Amino acid sequence: MADSQHNRRDFLRGKSALAAAADVVEELIDSRLPALPDPEVERRGERIVTLTRRAMACEFELRLVVSPDQNDTEAGMAALDTVERIEDQLTVYRDQSELIDLNRRAAHEAVPVEPRLFELLERCGRLHTDTRGAFDPTSGPLSRVWGFHRRQGEVPSEHERDEALRRVGWGGVQLDAAERTVRFDHDGLDLNVNSIGKGYALDRAAETLAEHGVDDAFLHGGRSTLLARGDNQLLKGGGWLAGLRDPLHPERRLAELTLRNEALSTSGSGTQFFEHEGRRYGHVIDPRTGRPAEGLYTASVIAPTAAEADALSTAAYVLGVAGTRELCERRPELRALLITPDATAEDGARDATVHAFNLPEAAWRPRNRG
Repeated sequence: MADSQHNRRDFLRGKSALAAAADVVEELIDSRLPALPDPEVERRGERIVTLTRRAMACEFELRLVVSPDQNDTEAGMAALDTVERIEDQLTVYRDQSELIDLNRRAAHEAVPVEPRLFELLERCGRLHTDTRGAFDPTSGPLSRVWGFHRRQGEVPSEHERDEALRRVGWGGVQLDAAERTVRFDHDGLDLNVNSIGKGYALDRAAETLAEHGVDDAFLHGGRSTLLARGDNQLLKGGGWLAGLRDPLHPERRLAELTLRNEALSTSGSGTQFFEHEGRRYGHVIDPRTGRPAEGLYTASVIAPTAAEADALSTAAYVLGVAGTRELCERRPELRALLITPDATAEDGARDATVHAFNLPEAAWRPRNRG
């Protein structure tokens, strides 16, 4: 499958393109709401309710389309409570989380885990296989040896990197579906679901909303992962509009996408990186080599669930253009946009090339090009 490839020199221009990736990851996603409701919608009294809460080191936001007879506050608060419970279970930054307990014990015994956590780990295993190892929740030792867990990056020695790599590998995680237990093959292995946790929390929050009768909603965690549920009746059932911002011109969109019952996530290293001897090292580590992934500004993936989109955007950043093309060929329900440096740029400028997979050009071309 040939990717749709475009040079965006008219709006991705200049030496600040790489640095601006920080903005595009943190402020990547915005949802456009209608200026005026449809008259029929207005007659029915449907409206957007927005609720936010801090969790997982970012701001979670819910936008709900509700009718007058719905207790929107109860539904939204219950969904945000779900996000907090997921954080309590999955965090590796609190001593009493279930994941911390699992990491402490699993090298010595088979550890029973909560059913939904076991399902999440099974999904991690499938995603590890789908991505040829580019997604690996055991890669925490690599982030530590590169100093990213302290946000104090440093280049490790070859010996240090090799030692960290020996402690990494999903193949060392044994899942027993019959007993619903997890065991590690060796000491030093641990699980960290940071690259799938926000998306998973959004999926679970959407489940909670549905249980309260709210099926039309737009949810995001930190603006880098979002989930659209329903058709957005305030836009006449046209779906939820998500914009990917132009990194150099925030008033423009790199892409505008309509989402229905699917998720979008973006990964990049614009906000977490360090420079050493003139070379830039980003925080997204290739778990197969133990080195920071290179070659992309950002990777965006649209998938049926937020957990998949979250994990696969990280994997796509690691896989690069060729690997993401192959992934999208095997899984045609996925769509992806990768932004890479343009090697043909003149005068030392850092221009960018956009690679689109399983996305017709009309679905993502910017509407307000100058």
